Amino acid sequence: MTTENEDLLYGVPAIAEAFKWKPRQVYHLKEKHGLPTFKMGRTVCALKSDVRAWIATRAGKVAA
Repeated sequence: MTTENEDLLYGVPAIAEAFKWKPRQVYHLKEKHGLPTFKMGRTVCALKSDVRAWIATRAGKVAA
């Protein structure tokens, strides 16, 4: 089990790197498709576990 610090992705570059996306893709997924993010100050953050669950849900919708 990961600790919350290991689960936290701080900033769009960190989110993009963790999922092998480009930063622009992160912004697009956030704005148009509901990528689960939150802000700490002005910085966009996400939890790896939330993003993985979101991806699994999206994959289920595509397969159905």
